[in-house]
Amino acid sequence: MHPDLTARHWLVAAAPKALPALATSTVLILARIWNANGAEHSVGNAVLMGALALGSAVAGAFASGGLNGGDSLAASAAFGTAGALAFAGVAGYSDGLALPLLLWAVATVLGYVLAARHWRTDRREATAYERHTSERREEHAHVERVEAIRAQAQITTAQVQVDVVREQSAYAAALADALTARAALPGYDPAALTNAGLPQLPSITKEN
Repeated sequence: MHPDLTARHWLVAAAPKALPALATSTVLILARIWNANGAEHSVGNAVLMGALALGSAVAGAFASGGLNGGDSLAASAAFGTAGALAFAGVAGYSDGLALPLLLWAVATVLGYVLAARHWRTDRREATAYERHTSERREEHAHVERVEAIRAQAQITTAQVQVDVVREQSAYAAALADALTARAALPGYDPAALTNAGLPQLPSITKEN
């Protein structure tokens, strides 16, 4: 395989694995930019981010507790948004980097824990789909092989029947030629053969 194609395939396969760390790192960077632009010790900004985070958490709770077991995708999105807002609020409000970095590490680990569950489910579904597809492919291949054998047997049987009919026709034609040649012999008398006790051969008319 070409090295460029191999590297590209590796990057495509590894890209989803970096999304949790990329997401938390982006939130941390934006929060610190916000901190440098006046968010530090801003009670109004902290209250706003806290209210948004609480609202997202409440929305996630309603989504997860809805009818028919709730919408897991909407609940995950709402809870993820609530966590990101809370993280951004604390990171933007804090003085130093110790607490934001600690929260970044915790959020990244939690992100990978939650993502691992989805990745495991996706792998299980993909494996089940591949197994089902392989079984269907094998079943279809078996049916095709059986039908091919059956068709070959029918062709062979028909060929044998054609050969038998051809041999019978050739035998009948040879017998007719022999009877015709015998009847053309000088002195041939069918009545004399019958009087001698020999059975008379049936007359065969050779058709064109």
